Amino acid sequence: MVSQRLTSNGHTGETKRARLAETGFRFTNVSLSNWRNFAKAEVSLQQRVFIVGANASGKSNFLDAFRFLRDIVAIGGGFQEAVRRRRGVSSIRCYAARRYPDVEISVTVGSEEAGDSWKYEVAFTQDNNQRPEIKREKVTKNEVEIVSRPDEDDKRDRERLRQTYLEQVYANQRFRELADFFNSIRYYHIVPHLVREPERSVGKHDDPFGGDFLEQIAKTPDRIQKSRLLRIEQALRIAVPQLKQLKLERDQARGTPHLHAKYEHWRSKGAWQTEDQFSDGTLRLLGLLWAVMSGSGLLLLEEPELSLNPEVIRYIPQMLARVQRKFRTQIMLSTHSPELLNDTGIALDEILLLSPEREGTSVSLASSIRDANALLEGGATPADIVLPRTKPRSASQLGLFEG
Repeated sequence: MVSQRLTSNGHTGETKRARLAETGFRFTNVSLSNWRNFAKAEVSLQQRVFIVGANASGKSNFLDAFRFLRDIVAIGGGFQEAVRRRRGVSSIRCYAARRYPDVEISVTVGSEEAGDSWKYEVAFTQDNNQRPEIKREKVTKNEVEIVSRPDEDDKRDRERLRQTYLEQVYANQRFRELADFFNSIRYYHIVPHLVREPERSVGKHDDPFGGDFLEQIAKTPDRIQKSRLLRIEQALRIAVPQLKQLKLERDQARGTPHLHAKYEHWRSKGAWQTEDQFSDGTLRLLGLLWAVMSGSGLLLLEEPELSLNPEVIRYIPQMLARVQRKFRTQIMLSTHSPELLNDTGIALDEILLLSPEREGTSVSLASSIRDANALLEGGATPADIVLPRTKPRSASQLGLFEG
């Protein structure tokens, strides 16, 4: 969602994302140890990242590593809160963790304009009272070490290891732009029935599942809001031929925002509907279009193809590419869709293949698949190459289920 609240630097979310866009920041590499499904994983990242894998292979958990970094620096968040939201270190730690049980996340961030390269590393565990504790925190810029913990102050007072320097305004001054970049990470997975609920906004803020989605649209500055809704209206006219007009208004009784869409039918003037009458596909596409126009930084999407017509799905990669050129947004999305991955404009090094194994899920680039380039040259699509490797071996046995 578009955040208008002030950050530690006094910038609104919209202003900050505009400023970060000028730097060309994006994640170029991630390394995970004992994080959820991943005992050990390291992979390079492109401007677009398509994550594929079998059910329960860890696609959501891979995206959650980036959400974790965002939760550390977000207002109302912090390291302790980020761990608590995930039900503690024991729930985060990979089941395959053995000799070295620390959970570790390491990311490299590149700035295309300045040519700078940042690296942030955090490793943590829990003490005997199951309280999260930092084991290592390290920040480097252009291979010059800026922060290395535990430092001497930490050794004298171990309570300091309950917090990262990343989340502390007084401690992150030398790498504030990195903290700001993490704070710009956005995650969307719109759940239509949450958007439709009358009490959806009560107690919700920046809900990635859509609980306050309409409230966030309503709080967007008027000029920006109208411009985005107009572009969304134009796109929806293609996907939903009967839709002719889209607008957002607050009801007079309670001040609750509602989307209104005018549909053409047998009545000469058509009919207006509110979001509680929209189809799941319309709401999901609307949410996707709003998300990709909501600023720069990293955008995380889970299965954006859900509820959408296959003919709409096949154009999602092209749409994302156009948006990325305009807003300089890095996008990572998980998908099971052959229609989406049939786009021959998707490079194999943009696809991450997650493969469940006995000692945790491995992550590899599709470009590492044997004969992948030859298959492409022979007319195969990215979907033809990667999706057969995500199918359960005995999926056909489901047809024998009798209940």
